[in-house]
Amino acid sequence: MVSLPARGLSGLALLILSASPALAAPAPETGSTAWVLTASALVLFMTLPGLALFYGGLVHARNVLSVLMQCFTICCIASVLWAICGYSLVFDGDGAVLGTLNKAFLAGLDPVRSGTVLPETVFALFQMTFAVITPALIIGAIPERVTFPFVALFSALWLLLVYVPVAHWIWGGGWLAGLGTLDFAGGIVVHTTAGVSALVLAILIGRRRGFPTTLTPPHSPGMTMMGAGMLWVGWFGFNGGSALTADTAAGNAILVTHLSASAGAMAWTAAEWIKIRKPTSIGIVTGCIAGLATITPAAGYVSPAAGLLIGTAGGLVCFFVTLYVKHRLVIDDSLDVFAVHGVGGILGSLLLAVFLLPGLGGIGLSEGKTVVSQLGVQALAIGVTAVWSALLTVGLVKLIRLVTPLRVDQEAEHDGLDLTSHGERAYEFTP
Repeated sequence: MVSLPARGLSGLALLILSASPALAAPAPETGSTAWVLTASALVLFMTLPGLALFYGGLVHARNVLSVLMQCFTICCIASVLWAICGYSLVFDGDGAVLGTLNKAFLAGLDPVRSGTVLPETVFALFQMTFAVITPALIIGAIPERVTFPFVALFSALWLLLVYVPVAHWIWGGGWLAGLGTLDFAGGIVVHTTAGVSALVLAILIGRRRGFPTTLTPPHSPGMTMMGAGMLWVGWFGFNGGSALTADTAAGNAILVTHLSASAGAMAWTAAEWIKIRKPTSIGIVTGCIAGLATITPAAGYVSPAAGLLIGTAGGLVCFFVTLYVKHRLVIDDSLDVFAVHGVGGILGSLLLAVFLLPGLGGIGLSEGKTVVSQLGVQALAIGVTAVWSALLTVGLVKLIRLVTPLRVDQEAEHDGLDLTSHGERAYEFTP
């Protein structure tokens, strides 16, 4: 028998090995990829147009365009910054405090993101939509009185200095993740950061003219209800997409999300009905958002029955905190960002420690963890995140004040930001 040359053997071996399924590069799972792409669109839909319309309906007619403009601008700013460095700093590397810049400009993304069945491009896109909506939530605390340059500068710097580090600490393998912090879809990363920063901004910027003595009803409750409906539907992508697969976990997350939203809406409406004898459209949609925010950190871990209880707790607690902030503390958190998103996210992040128990339908605690120890970890993460968000917000306001005014003047506030800041009107009224 004639022997093949050594070079030929080497080439044959390489050919066989390269064709071996065991050694082939991993391929993304198409079903899960399709679902997370859809979820990405749903989460972006939450900001544009959902949040924009929800907030826009709650302000005066002369300011609605300014709110829509702010949401749109924040979406653009956050997307660009996420691509330049945000994604890499959050999700590349395993540093305790921050990631690396090795994937700046979204360069060198892997065919399949480690720990998932998704192309890393899809994973980066999905996470981008969270980076978009989080700073957009904050503007609900300060509409109708802030300058456009302040909103743009604050949102950009806040994203890099608050959102990016906290997201890495919890979702990117940072030090809070190492302690066992659980946050399925953003109760701490999204809602606590945005809610606390919103409250601090409302205090630092000051109240709107006439608050709290002058009644300032929303100009279009119908617009707000439409925006809330979009948020509700979009939240299926927010929570369901966070499973990162198209499986039972995603289905359960969507189911408990829907039930919690419904329970929160009913609880808020009942409390409002008892207190003022009239259930309002603004009340029911605010309760819905409270239920959604409260279930967000727990959606992938708890049972449908727990979703009902968590949503009910969110609706009731957020209702009374809203009254306390506005009437007792007299803080003009105009659209109740802290009372609904902040308090809801914090409450859900604590309640999940209890509802994780298998006896209550949860997925169970991690090995070595008890309800008390998990509760302690959750409380620590919330406390650190709240302090970091508050301190950085104060620092950013002081810094930006050196560059541009924070508030418009009294005449501009009276005339409305649509015309004075943007030279346009949302509506043209005819006699």
